[in-house]
Order: sequence, then C-alpha cells, then structure tokens
Amino acid sequence: MTIEATLRSRVSDAFPQALVLLENESHKHNVPEGSETHFGMTVVAEEFEAMPRVKRHQAVYGLVSDLLDGPVHALALHLYTPKQWGERNQQSPMSPECLGGGR
Repeated sequence: MTIEATLRSRVSDAFPQALVLLENESHKHNVPEGSETHFGMTVVAEEFEAMPRVKRHQAVYGLVSDLLDGPVHALALHLYTPKQWGERNQQSPMSPECLGGGR
C-alpha cells in the first residue's frame, strides 16, 4: 500500500462518515520524482463538533504518528466541522510554496 493510501485509509477508518481530501504535495518540494513525503489533508467530520482544534489535530496525528516518524516529512492538516466547511465554501487552504531545499 502506498503512503498516500495508508494515510487515507487510517483517517477514513477512524472517521467513517468524514470527507477526506488528501493531496500529495511532494512535487512542490526538492525531493525525487514520485516521492510521498509532503501531504495536505482536509477532513470534515461531525465528530469534530465536540473537539477543540488542538484535540482534532491530536486525534489525526495519533493515527499516523508512525508515518511522521518515518517517510512523511510534512502533513498539513485542515480539520473542519460540516458547518465550518460550508462557511469556507468547501475550499481547502492552499499550501505555501516550498522555500527550501535548493530550489
């Protein structure tokens, strides 16, 4: 299973009714072609209604911490309740351009 598929699977399994959007952003960084090192993830879940933002992040990071200790260098999380997602017009924020790595 690819790292991208593993990330998606773990979060989808933990939040089965959630919308999970995952983008491999590795191509924006100074890594070999085909790398799976940098990701942006948006999760929209009813379960987040009862959680402050920090607890949401802790919940998702807890699901993938072993990947963050290894192959995943960066994971940008955007975690919303359905109401918050609607207020954002169902748009995830754009990740900034990479400024490092000799590019």
